[in-house]
Amino acid sequence: MGQDPITLIVSLVGGISSFLLLMRFALQLSQADYYNPISQSVVRITQPVVGPLQKALRPRGRFDFATLIVAIAVKAISILLLIQFAPAFASLGGSINPLHLLVFSLTGVLNTLLTIYFWASLGAVIISWVAPSSYHPAPQLLLQLTEPLFGLARKVIPPIGGLDLSPILIFLLIQIVQGYLRGFVIL
Repeated sequence: MGQDPITLIVSLVGGISSFLLLMRFALQLSQADYYNPISQSVVRITQPVVGPLQKALRPRGRFDFATLIVAIAVKAISILLLIQFAPAFASLGGSINPLHLLVFSLTGVLNTLLTIYFWASLGAVIISWVAPSSYHPAPQLLLQLTEPLFGLARKVIPPIGGLDLSPILIFLLIQIVQGYLRGFVIL
């Protein structure tokens, strides 16, 4: 409420675009089911902007540099548009140091990726309580997305008496990292 329309539009379009790109990156990183309808939709939506760069930068195993570079570029363009046109950023005079832009873009991408993993982990925990053996594509995708993280966390905190505490460690680490990033995130 009370936000000017330019800031709202740039934030919304930039946020959704970077979310979809980073969701694609996270799905490929976790080797989630490519044939899941939600995965297919994310790939189909992001392919027009990622495809041309993927011809030059082929994915290396699970790591897709092209998608990550496009996500950073989308963050940078969103930040530049906010600085140029949004009244809230008028104090910057319409310009920004390229190094600062890179830092703000990288931290924004990392913050968005951490947010995706936070909510996916929370969703996976809730699904494990409510519908642990669901065959719906969304719960399956959440579990596939978060299982690599939970597996790493289980190496630090093994399950105790059948109770898996790995999500607590994941939540804690995400909150700590996002706390450090908070001063560098514009969008």
